[in-house]
Amino acid sequence: MGCWFARKSGKPEGFMAAGRSLPGWAVGLSIFGTYVSSIGFLGNTGKAYGGTWNSWVFGLSLPIAAVIAVRWFIPLYRGSSEVSAYYHLEKRFGPWARTYALVCYLMSQLARIGTILYLVALALSPLTGWDIKTIILVTGVLVTAYTLLGGIEAVIWTDVVQSFVLIAGAFLCAGLILTGMPEGSGQLFEIAKENGKFSLGSFSLSPGSFTLPQPTFWIVLIYGVFINIQNFGIDQSFVQRYATAKSDRAAKSSVWLAALLFPVMSALFFFIGTGLFSLYEANPEMLNEVRTQVVVTQLAQDGLTATNDLIAAKAAALSAAEVGDKVLPHFIVNKLPIGLAGLLIAAIFAAAMSSMDTSLNSSATLYLCDIHKRYFRPEAGDRESMRILHGATLIVGIAGTLTALAMLRVKSALDAWWNLQGIFTGGMLGLFLLGLISRKARNPHAIISVVVGALLILWLSLSKTGLWPDRISGWANPLHSFMTIILGTSSIVLLGALVGHFADKRTGSSERREDQNVK
Repeated sequence: MGCWFARKSGKPEGFMAAGRSLPGWAVGLSIFGTYVSSIGFLGNTGKAYGGTWNSWVFGLSLPIAAVIAVRWFIPLYRGSSEVSAYYHLEKRFGPWARTYALVCYLMSQLARIGTILYLVALALSPLTGWDIKTIILVTGVLVTAYTLLGGIEAVIWTDVVQSFVLIAGAFLCAGLILTGMPEGSGQLFEIAKENGKFSLGSFSLSPGSFTLPQPTFWIVLIYGVFINIQNFGIDQSFVQRYATAKSDRAAKSSVWLAALLFPVMSALFFFIGTGLFSLYEANPEMLNEVRTQVVVTQLAQDGLTATNDLIAAKAAALSAAEVGDKVLPHFIVNKLPIGLAGLLIAAIFAAAMSSMDTSLNSSATLYLCDIHKRYFRPEAGDRESMRILHGATLIVGIAGTLTALAMLRVKSALDAWWNLQGIFTGGMLGLFLLGLISRKARNPHAIISVVVGALLILWLSLSKTGLWPDRISGWANPLHSFMTIILGTSSIVLLGALVGHFADKRTGSSERREDQNVK
């Protein structure tokens, strides 16, 4: 499909916006595919296996963010001929704001690509017998190649096909787990209920609930609102899709399709994780197999000799959370017949591809629009622009692949992605919302608020890691990591609005005194 659409992506407009002619349902499925990725399929399944349905609450925030996107963001972007989401920041606050958002976005996309490649390598390694590093390299090369060839239209239409494969594979997996329980499907729910697997988290609103290691229902919901406003509102991957839709109505319908489909499919992923927990608890030999597999892999990565006693001791000490990401691949490879296993592997692979290709295309688009044409060659023609787009796609693909290789020692890829997301996107979301909400905030006020907000985000993030010095451990962030983007974004908006308000009031007072003196 990448080769087929190469004939339509020979010019920048076709490569970046697909001629602004695509139907809303296709754009919506593409947005859905970007939302899910292998982070959703493998990551959420692993979360449900090792914990509860607490993280599923994130999906409930999508309709809230969709209302805001349809009401304000789509008219803003569709009313302009610009493809870049950050062009409007320059109009509001100047070139620095556009460049700042661009850098934050590119860093977040590198983290996203790396996480996606890492998770899909975990799934494919047991099936192929290939080394995880090899799979990351091969996958990175293949996805980069077809994205480079076909542009955004290849991205969207391959996302459509991949979304159908993903949905079919998820339903098939859930059905096989239900029918595979030794004592019938009812046993699945009994075991899950006994272990509290369907819990959505605490509903407490007390101050102490914000410091709990397990986030409450409300923290996850509010976190989801902030993240999804960022996705629908200022994420180039989404904004660029609005530009490809053939009409404003098609763009709005695409948002609603994705916002309503994702929570349903996310619930299915969590059900698969919960079902696997019940299935493996009911079959101790299967649980021992996957535990042993995890330990052997860890020992091999650490270069240690794997004796039977050492393997048995470490396997017994593993928690459910530590094996969560490995259970679904183990189930597919070892318990499904040939053909069905292939379909589910294809579904996981499709989830990875449909998100990674989007990041590649949108990052290349931003480099052309916000860096090359903005600072170096504003008069660049079609041929030069296409060389830049192809080169940027290739560079981002290589950088994302290297990021995936660096994540091999991360225990929970989903947690790592969410933490990095908070660091890189909190500042840009706050800046964008400041420009929309406060008419009195000007360029100097925005700079002050972003500097303060960025420092706050760094403290909230780094003080919860091993990089924080022990001698000042008393100054570490006591709040849950989900609060990082919430507090960081809010601080930028509130500080910028307050500084702008008082500055405007002072200016108004000075002008009134001057008028009185003149009179």
